[in-house]
Amino acid sequence: MYGSLHRWLDTVCRPVYTVTMDKGILLAGNTSALLNAVEIEVAKRVARYAVAVIPNRFPVPDEGQPVADTSVGKAGFLLDWNPGSAVSARTLALAAENRLGRVDEAILVCSPPLIPCAVADLKPLDIEVLASDHVKSWFFLVKELVAGFKARGQGSLVLVYPENGAGGKDNTADVLGSASAASFRALAQGLLASATDEPYLVQGFTGGEVGNDAAFANFIFRQLDDIRRRVSGKLHKYGKAGFFK
Repeated sequence: MYGSLHRWLDTVCRPVYTVTMDKGILLAGNTSALLNAVEIEVAKRVARYAVAVIPNRFPVPDEGQPVADTSVGKAGFLLDWNPGSAVSARTLALAAENRLGRVDEAILVCSPPLIPCAVADLKPLDIEVLASDHVKSWFFLVKELVAGFKARGQGSLVLVYPENGAGGKDNTADVLGSASAASFRALAQGLLASATDEPYLVQGFTGGEVGNDAAFANFIFRQLDDIRRRVSGKLHKYGKAGFFK
């Protein structure tokens, strides 16, 4: 009797995972260790995927940490993307569809570089790069992806972003990176809030610590793989207090 009960509980409580090798996935994000970690998880699940990258065009301080290069795995291919261009965003979405057959899931990873800088020291070029690469880019791309999902009546949009901004040396605020993250966060929150009225799925993931990117990426895909956790409009938070929130 107890053996039968144990087997029944194991069946009921066991997460239901799905790994679809023919799913078309577009992965887009800032050149970062987090994007690399997410790509590793994607490569485990699909035969082919597309990657679009926002490079770091901000000057990196001499004492700053080098930004991780994004290297596309054997199963992936890199697509051209001019982040600040609405035309390029449309071209990117079409190119992903042509190469993949269709885009079933778009995973957007906002992990902007840490560039501590006092407001008085900001250069006009830095502000232009911020607005073009790290603000407009996401709005342009999301607009195209959402239009495609609506036309097909299905799809999945996954939004990954840091929970809080960070300070720099001597508590100098990371004005540029924090502004980028705040803009993406506002966009994500708007998409999540209206998700229940849309024919496609929207999920958000936030949290994680610097240097803990692999664990954060693993957490993201544990939720995505489990069909019981596919709740449109849900924001999943990762942190020390617990893995499932």
